[in-house]
Amino acid sequence: MQAAWRFDSNPRVRLPQLAGPLIECARADVPQACADWLLVVIDWSHLHFGGHDSKTDRVELAHSQDLGYDLLTALAVGDRDGSPMAPLCLELRAGDGTHSTRADPPIESDSPLDGLEPVMAHIEGLKLGPTPVFIIDREADSVGHYRTWDAVGRQFVVRADNNRLVRHDGQERRLNEVADLLKSRTDFTRARTVLFQGKPAEQWVAETAIVLHRPARTHRVDATTGKAVHKNIVGVPLALRLIVSEVRDDRGKVLARWLLLTHLPDSVDAATVALWYYWRWRIESYHKLLKGAGQQIEDWLQETAAALLRRLLVAAMSAVIVWRLARDNSPQAAQMRDVLVRLSGRQMKRGKNARPFTESALLAGLGVLVSMLDCLQRYSLHQLQSLAEATLPGFISNPATDDS
Repeated sequence: MQAAWRFDSNPRVRLPQLAGPLIECARADVPQACADWLLVVIDWSHLHFGGHDSKTDRVELAHSQDLGYDLLTALAVGDRDGSPMAPLCLELRAGDGTHSTRADPPIESDSPLDGLEPVMAHIEGLKLGPTPVFIIDREADSVGHYRTWDAVGRQFVVRADNNRLVRHDGQERRLNEVADLLKSRTDFTRARTVLFQGKPAEQWVAETAIVLHRPARTHRVDATTGKAVHKNIVGVPLALRLIVSEVRDDRGKVLARWLLLTHLPDSVDAATVALWYYWRWRIESYHKLLKGAGQQIEDWLQETAAALLRRLLVAAMSAVIVWRLARDNSPQAAQMRDVLVRLSGRQMKRGKNARPFTESALLAGLGVLVSMLDCLQRYSLHQLQSLAEATLPGFISNPATDDS
């Protein structure tokens, strides 16, 4: 990892070059992880650096006192079991533009939604094999962008707003009204058992056809006045599939409802689309890995977004190593997972169906292992034991004299 950081900190090496190993890891994993489609989950995460005044290129996030960078991640996920493979694109929006692994130098910052189009085109241009399906949360619920993606044949699954107006069965209805109608007609079928907030629950799905018929409405900020400018843009009606996914407890209470819009072919059934969206939490777990698990990205001291993104690429490679280790079924991998959990110092849940590891524990343990191996290159085990006995009496037991 130290060697990787020295390479990544070299200013002569461009960001697209530094992202190359991540993309090649995904390319190598796709044949095993993907049956028919390459799932690409896209999400944004605020990186808060409120107390880092040395970072002069920070931007306003949630409010004027909340300063930092806006991170976009496009994560490759397998359609067989939802296994994460590698980030295909990472971007940081900063005061001097958007620093991206698809371009160098920084590019002009578009609105988050307008910035999706070049990211999608970049990923399609990687030609990793299966057709990408872009899975995005409600931030991407935009009529204008749906029409743009449809026009170029781009596949997507987007969670829509409950109040979006659509045409359904010849009438104009809000999406939540359509979902309620499907429920009243008992159109839902049970799909599978899933975990919701760590507990077993049941996923139910229903599907119907809808049409987006209303004009698109843009939301832009005038660069001169700083005021929001809205404009309605009439477009052709767009027919999409509405897939309603409900997660229910054992008493039938709805714990979560997702209204998903897609134009995937009917060969991908509603239950599969609902499962793909359920796997979207993989990217949230990835962002949590960056903010914890020994990474603590919001404590990094790099003074610019450019430098921070370079370090972020090293952290991303660490995550890829952990994901590969997590899905490796060999005895050696199981033993290494046990080693990393022990090094992490974390306690794992016990029980018949409990996993003996978590990805965050593996990543934390990996950081300790790297430091430990570096130390063992400088000092022999005997030297370390002698130093500990001489300077830290009673801190460790000597196996040669321990009678326990």
